[in-house]
Amino acid sequence: MSATAGPGGLFRQATTTSGEILGLVNESVIQFKGVPYGAPTGGKRRYQAPARPAPWRGVRECFGYGPICPQVPTSIANPYGRLIQFDMVAAEGGMSEDCLNLNIWTCGLRDGRKRPVIVSIHGGAFSIASGNARIYDGARLAQSGDVVVVTLSHRLASFGYLNLLDLDGTSEIPVAANSGLADLVLGLQWVRENIENFGGDPERVMIWGQSGGGWKVSALLALPAARGLFSRAVVQSGSLTRFQERDAAAAVAAGFVATLGLAPRNLAKLRTLPWPVLLEAQTKVGAQAFMPFLDGEFITQHAFDPAAPAASANVPLIVSTTRDDAGLFFNDFALDEAGLMGLLRQQFGERANDIRALYREHAHAASPFLLRARIITDAGFRRFAYMQAVRKAQQGAAPVYVYQWNWPSPAYEGKFGAAHAIDVAAGFGNARDAILGGGCEPGRSLSHALSSMLIHFASTGEPGPVAGVAWAPYASAQRNCLLIDDPVTLAKDPDHEIRAFWERQPSPISVLG
Repeated sequence: MSATAGPGGLFRQATTTSGEILGLVNESVIQFKGVPYGAPTGGKRRYQAPARPAPWRGVRECFGYGPICPQVPTSIANPYGRLIQFDMVAAEGGMSEDCLNLNIWTCGLRDGRKRPVIVSIHGGAFSIASGNARIYDGARLAQSGDVVVVTLSHRLASFGYLNLLDLDGTSEIPVAANSGLADLVLGLQWVRENIENFGGDPERVMIWGQSGGGWKVSALLALPAARGLFSRAVVQSGSLTRFQERDAAAAVAAGFVATLGLAPRNLAKLRTLPWPVLLEAQTKVGAQAFMPFLDGEFITQHAFDPAAPAASANVPLIVSTTRDDAGLFFNDFALDEAGLMGLLRQQFGERANDIRALYREHAHAASPFLLRARIITDAGFRRFAYMQAVRKAQQGAAPVYVYQWNWPSPAYEGKFGAAHAIDVAAGFGNARDAILGGGCEPGRSLSHALSSMLIHFASTGEPGPVAGVAWAPYASAQRNCLLIDDPVTLAKDPDHEIRAFWERQPSPISVLG
């Protein structure tokens, strides 16, 4: 170890199963970025199961983010995307198929302390973003709670979820199904084998995901391959109950292959085409069409349908939504009441009048934009969240806790309401982020309350009080729900009339895009 890598210097050196790495120190937080947890996944290894990285000689400098999976950034014309800076995602590390890398924030290396480990799995459906995105910066969380924070990137969309199993002629191309989820399993295996060298406790690993990250956490809870790799889980605004059916995934794959001008007889070219060509075809088909599917081996049953998965029965779970989650889908901030009614009639037909009356009874002053966001949130995000929580509670093993974030974002004069991902910034302790008001009160206080709760949950498997409010588990009979607002309160079955209304409807609105 060099003098500069020793105690008191600017750098720290750590050992991994593949070799030595060098990270930077910022105040008390040691940061390692772009650490490989898997081998390259391009070229001949495209569409294959992930493998461990090859060992390297010397010391690998891990000062900056590694490349992310090829994707199209969020449009700079999208107000919500700009708010959470997803339009910047491709700038943080560049893009490459060889994207299996992770980032670590810790306050100690092999110092005899076994800190709780928080593994953040990024959102963006199964199609965009990465563990490098600014909203997932783990420095403050690691420092404030003395926990080890890990974020990781993995294969997405057609690079991670292309169903080639059912296309004729694929025998000459050995493929793996659902390699994007297999990447996450490999990443968690890396954490189990290495995290002690970073001051972490491999027996206290919490996986945490929001939106698409919540879908991935929901999936990992159901995967036999992930059993034992984590001991607590948090799903924010992304409760996934069912995977895509295999035949539907095969149809998406057939459309992708046809867009590339290929046929079953020449599918081997999928391994030689440059990735930008694949990204162009993926964009034409629609990146969100690619998602985990029931392949019969790696994924053998649905995540939380018809019941909570046995694989994670003993894993305590937190499930949450924000009051206005679905606002991320809309930009019509000038929507008026007449326009709102037109949209409701278009989507809900003869139920439109009853829906509007029900919501105006509970939200007199909400703008038509926010009322629409709340309606779609309750019909989709929140209904899936309650469904997941009820089925976990009915399992009768580890507890499940439910919260709803109600405090509105001050950004853009509050027009986004309690916006999708506001509790991501809060959970990371990043009160400086625009979505939390750029350091204003009570954004700082609520951020401290939520991040402290996540740290306590990662440490003990129980959330403990939040801002002094005791939080009881969720059960069908009581439906305890923590309402994160100014102030924080605990409610039993909040807005029960709205919840009951949507549960009477034939099927939830899918939030899978």
